[in-house]
Formats: sequence, structure tokens, C-alpha cells
Amino acid sequence: MPMHLQREIENLKTEILTLGAIVEQRVRESILAIEKHDESLAKKIIDKDIEIDRKEVEIEETCLKILALHQPVAIDLRFIIAVLKINNDLERIGDLAVNIAERGAFLCTQPPVYGAFNFIDMAAKAQKMLKQSLDALVNLSAETARDVCTADDEIDAMNRQVYILIQNMIHTNPDQTECLVHLLSVSRHLERIADHATNIAEDVLYMVEGEIVRHKTEKYQANLTKNKLKKNKKS
Repeated sequence: MPMHLQREIENLKTEILTLGAIVEQRVRESILAIEKHDESLAKKIIDKDIEIDRKEVEIEETCLKILALHQPVAIDLRFIIAVLKINNDLERIGDLAVNIAERGAFLCTQPPVYGAFNFIDMAAKAQKMLKQSLDALVNLSAETARDVCTADDEIDAMNRQVYILIQNMIHTNPDQTECLVHLLSVSRHLERIADHATNIAEDVLYMVEGEIVRHKTEKYQANLTKNKLKKNKKS
């Protein structure tokens, strides 16, 4: 690899990991704002959204510049393509963190909704998936990326359970409908964060193995589960 291209690739990796760290922090803070009933923190997250948007544009421009100037091939080309897609997913996760903060800013002005779902567990799992997807990127670990893909089903199941719970609570507590709808939105946004984390993991698999796994058949999903079971048995 030419030295100039190698330097550009390393700088690009640093940039995407920096964006990943910022996005992780925004998600963590948006959940904390709801948990701590902290309206000022929620508003700070909303106001800072422009920082992630700017960073996304900078990374995209860097990728396009490398493609135009160096015409990379093989693993370098796969890396840049993957970064372009991961960059977009991270920006969308940042938007979802803002959406959660907006729900939180409203909920902070309302009395607590007793009996509503405990979003902390769901949030912890979604944040873990995001962290693992970025770890997979840092370490170029196909195994960690597959773990993320497998975990997505659990978040989907939790979101469906929340929908049923909130639906029942609206029937029994119609006076709390607005707050309950905001909580349902929080659940949906967490589920979407998990989806984007899965996208990042799939892009890492493409980067490492050169195979596009997105939209694979049920057989692929079954293999993911099988691999996880084997791993658990070994441990």
C-alpha cells in the first residue's frame, strides 16, 4: 500500500472511531436524561446534534477524496465503502439519540408513569450492541460482529412486548396516554439504534470477509444462532 494511502486510511479510521465515541456518548446521555428526570441534559443533547451532522459530512468528503485520488482496491476499497455506510448509520443513531432526548424533555415535565415499562434493560442491551459493533470495527473482529447480529432478535422481542404493555396501559389509564405514547417512542428508537448497530456489524463482516451478509436468508440467521450456541458451550 502506498504510504500516502496508508496515512489517509489511518486518519479515516481515527475519524470514524471518534464519531462512534461521540454517538455512544449521546445515546448514553439521552437515556440518562430520562432516568434522572434531567430536562437540562435532554436539551443539551438536542442542541449538540449539529456536531454529529458536521462530522458525518467531513468523513464522507474524506472517503470521496481518497477514492478519487488513490483509486484503492481490495481490502482498502472495502474499508472505505464500509466506512461510508457506517458513517451514515452513526449519524442516524445520533438522530435517534436526539429523538429520545426530545421524548425525555417532555417526560421530565410530567409526573412519572407508574407501571410503565422499565426501558433501562432495553437501553443497556442496545448500548451494548452499539459498543460491540464499534469494537468489531476497531479490532476487525468477525466474531464480535456476528454476536451483534444475533443479539438484534432479542431487542426486537422486547420492543414487541413494550408495544403490548403500552397498548394495555392506554386502555386502563387513558389520562396518561400522551406520556405512554412518548415512552413507546423511546422503545421504538432504542430498537432502531439496535438495527443500525446491526448494520454496522454487517458492514464489518463485509470489510473483513468480503461478503455482503445483509438480507441473507433464514439459513444465515440460523447459522448465527448455531455459532453462538457453540461459543456458549465452549465457555
